[in-house]
Amino acid sequence: MGLKMAVAHGKPKHTYEDYAKLPEGERVELVDGEFFVSPSPRTRHQALLGKLYRILAEWTESHLAGTVFPAPTDVVLSKHDVVQPDIFFISKARLSIITELNIQGAPDFIIEILSPGEEKRDMVIKKALYEKYGVKEYWIVDPDAQTIFAYDLKSSRFVLRKTFKTKETIASFVLSGFALSLAELFMP
Repeated sequence: MGLKMAVAHGKPKHTYEDYAKLPEGERVELVDGEFFVSPSPRTRHQALLGKLYRILAEWTESHLAGTVFPAPTDVVLSKHDVVQPDIFFISKARLSIITELNIQGAPDFIIEILSPGEEKRDMVIKKALYEKYGVKEYWIVDPDAQTIFAYDLKSSRFVLRKTFKTKETIASFVLSGFALSLAELFMP
C-alpha cells in the first residue's frame, strides 16, 4: 500500500490519515491501527440491512429522536479506529458529532449483521471496540439463526440483555418505545 504508519509500542499502526488515502468505495475498517478488508456483503445481508434501516429510520423520524445512518458511513472513534457499522443511531442531543466527511465519536446505538466468515469481527473485535468507546446499545443480527443478540452498556461494560429469537419482539434500551418483531424482520 505504501502508506506511512505511526509507531506505537514498537508496532507500526495505521492512522486515520492512512485510511483517508485509500480509494473511495473500498470496504475497509481500521481497528487498533490495523486494516480489515471485507468483501461486498451478500444479498441476504443487504436485504436485512435495508429492511432494518427503513424501519428504524421511519420510527426515528416520526419521533424526532435523532438520525440513523446505513453503511458505508465512516465512524471515527480515534486516530487508530475507524469503522463502518451496518446501521447506527445518533441521538438528537449528540448530532454535533456528525460532520460533512464522517462521524466524529461513538454512536448511541449500533446494529451489525453477521456475514459468513466475519462473525469474530462483529462478535468479539468490534464488540470490544464499541464497548471501549461507550456505545450504549449494540445489536448483532444473525440471519442464519434468525436471532438478535442485544447488548446494553452498564458500568462501561456490555451486558448481554438477551438473545432474541424468531417469534419474539425486541425493544431498544436507547430508543424508548422502539420495538421490532423478529418474525416481521426475518420473513421473506
